[in-house]
Amino acid sequence: METELGFVALFGVATVVALAARWLKVPYTVALVVAGLVLGSTGAIESVHLTKNLLYAVFLPGLIFEASFHLDFDKFWHNKWTILALAVPGVAASTALAAVLVTPVIHGGGATGFHFEHGLVFAALISATDPIAVVGLFKTMGAPKRLGVLIEGESLLNDGTAVVFFTLALALVGGGELSAGSAAVDFVRVVGVGLLIGAALGYLASKVIQQIDDPMLEITLTTIAAYGSFMAAEHFHFSGVIATVAAGMLCGNYGARTGMSPSTKIAVESFWEYVAFALNSIVFLLVGIEVHVDALVAAWQPIVLAWLVITLARAVVILVVSTVLRGSREKLPWSWTAVMTWGGLRGALSMVLVLGLPETFPHHDTVVNVTFGVVLLSILVQGITMAPLLRRLGVVSAREQRVRYEVQRARLAAVTAALATLRRMEAEGGARRGVLERLRAEYEERRLGAEAALHAIEAETEDIGREEELLARRRLLAAERDAVAEALRRGLVGGDAHDEVVEGIDAAVVGLETGYQAERGAAPAAPGGARRARGRGAGRA
Repeated sequence: METELGFVALFGVATVVALAARWLKVPYTVALVVAGLVLGSTGAIESVHLTKNLLYAVFLPGLIFEASFHLDFDKFWHNKWTILALAVPGVAASTALAAVLVTPVIHGGGATGFHFEHGLVFAALISATDPIAVVGLFKTMGAPKRLGVLIEGESLLNDGTAVVFFTLALALVGGGELSAGSAAVDFVRVVGVGLLIGAALGYLASKVIQQIDDPMLEITLTTIAAYGSFMAAEHFHFSGVIATVAAGMLCGNYGARTGMSPSTKIAVESFWEYVAFALNSIVFLLVGIEVHVDALVAAWQPIVLAWLVITLARAVVILVVSTVLRGSREKLPWSWTAVMTWGGLRGALSMVLVLGLPETFPHHDTVVNVTFGVVLLSILVQGITMAPLLRRLGVVSAREQRVRYEVQRARLAAVTAALATLRRMEAEGGARRGVLERLRAEYEERRLGAEAALHAIEAETEDIGREEELLARRRLLAAERDAVAEALRRGLVGGDAHDEVVEGIDAAVVGLETGYQAERGAAPAAPGGARRARGRGAGRA
């Protein structure tokens, strides 16, 4: 019972932290880790701990599946060489470079006898990035979508790469022989078979989804694909991470597009968005709780130096990849290389891999403390400073420009309300006509000035105008849906008519989310159109 109460308490803390993070305008995950540190230092919640079994059985499959389900395959494919270069040879190179640099750092920090193979284990477990805080910040600040795809796509793939390299490095420390050829063969086998398992389960779930039209069943099928692919691959000693990535991308890009009606797709996406929110909330709180501040303070020098080394190794790899791709279609702006370097936060996977180290591993406590410290530094330092870096490099619009836009929006809302009051006063005879006409002319002039200022800011920053239209369309579609529901409640329409009209409205909502540019200016789908298309195997908005 204590464990169950612990999880309930964590959800309560996560809710409070979410509200505080919104009010303080800090990244949610950073706030969660800080809250976890407070809980861990006070011993307020001691019944729940982050373990390898808990992460592999609950957290990792759900988080990876949600991210891959929402990753657009077309955008992934258009950036495939950059993502693959960073996630496979990039991780291998950064692991090797970090091992070379970090070994003398930890050895000099008091861990006598800390050799290269030990540094290789540490470098492998710390090489996986966890950019959840960064990707969320990108969406909030309106960063280029391609940049988000690159960081998120790389993270999805490098999780699997890091786990494989970690397993190989651990075998080397255990006395096994490791050559470049055998490592390459093992890597291809573990990743390749994991990919096949995930693709098979994802394809099977997608084909079943095409045959049914029940949101609850389709949510259940995606859940089976997420956790089933991970467990099946891990059971046969292949990459569960890669299997879940493959299953998620197939379900999200093939199953959802060809087999889900718009209403079902909204239900499935809402379910997985909540799952990701819940799992992220708990896992980042647990990351903070697991950290022992006293031990980190005692080892602060090797922790800081290791963090600098890891960041340097990532910077070198990203710079090399960016230079190689300079003449290709996938070339990266130089400002993006800095953002991608600084956005390589370390997170839960590194924590769990180090917690899974056998107690007999040489320098076990040292590696655990340094790993915890590097993860903590990356989340707090890099997570907090990412927003100023994005603005400084010009990757996102300056905050002052957005504030100017919101000021003009507020002024326009105030003037519009005043004009509405003037019309009521005129209808009620609340003042002389001459007075009302002078006031109307004055307020009309202010309205035109506010609208002109808004148009000027929209011309400077296209994203602001696009967000404005997107929000307006969402509100209108929500009003349409409410009106149809009210008509059903009052008995003005029947259930079948309600379902068909709502299907068309939901199709328009899906269109806003998945293809806003293509949907701009288009009328909502005809009632029942999505359902008829579904019968032809094309049921998407």
